[in-house]
Amino acid sequence: MVRFAEVGLRYGGAGPEVLRDLSFTLEPGSFHWLLGPSGAGKSSVLRLMQLAARPSRGEVVVLGVSISQVPRAALPALRRRIGVVYQDFRLLPHLPVFDNVALPLRVAGRAEMQIRADVTEILRWVGLAAKAEAPPASLSGGEQQRVAIARAVVMRPALLVADEPTGNLDVPQARRVLSLLREMHRLGTTVVVATHAEALVAEYPAPALRLSEGRLVAQG
Repeated sequence: MVRFAEVGLRYGGAGPEVLRDLSFTLEPGSFHWLLGPSGAGKSSVLRLMQLAARPSRGEVVVLGVSISQVPRAALPALRRRIGVVYQDFRLLPHLPVFDNVALPLRVAGRAEMQIRADVTEILRWVGLAAKAEAPPASLSGGEQQRVAIARAVVMRPALLVADEPTGNLDVPQARRVLSLLREMHRLGTTVVVATHAEALVAEYPAPALRLSEGRLVAQG
């Protein structure tokens, strides 16, 4: 599903590497924590996994494709198989909840009847069917994050990556968000969750990749 081989990453072609000599493999259908303090490189690893960056050296394989070799024209179709959940939600404030979740489907050219069925089902799954026409600003932080998860999974991705998805939430909301991500894993999606919330990791044991200063220092 995901393989890093001696991966290094620097931004802008100059300066120090933010990732150095990373090598690991994530099997299809697995759940992994991505751990480390702020600045350890967690977000950079996720950027590579979601095809938002290419490695400066080494090889990154995602969904069976080496991202250094895939043509740029093929990237949009590959990205549609990857769901991304951000800490800051990144919802469009001028669109109601329904249209925020529907956006990936509309970009992919799905029929409107199918969009309505899929979005309604996903909003019911995250417990927000009654909020379909609400503006994002009217929702709590936990509700906005559940909308972001709905948007990330409405295309039924093979890989789901989440960057500090509980960082802005209180403990009950964080647990609810984690339960949704783990449910996606139980349904067969490969899930990677970056966090520095060690209490949640202890509560939901799973294999982990631990980073420090851009290096992989522990795995398992």
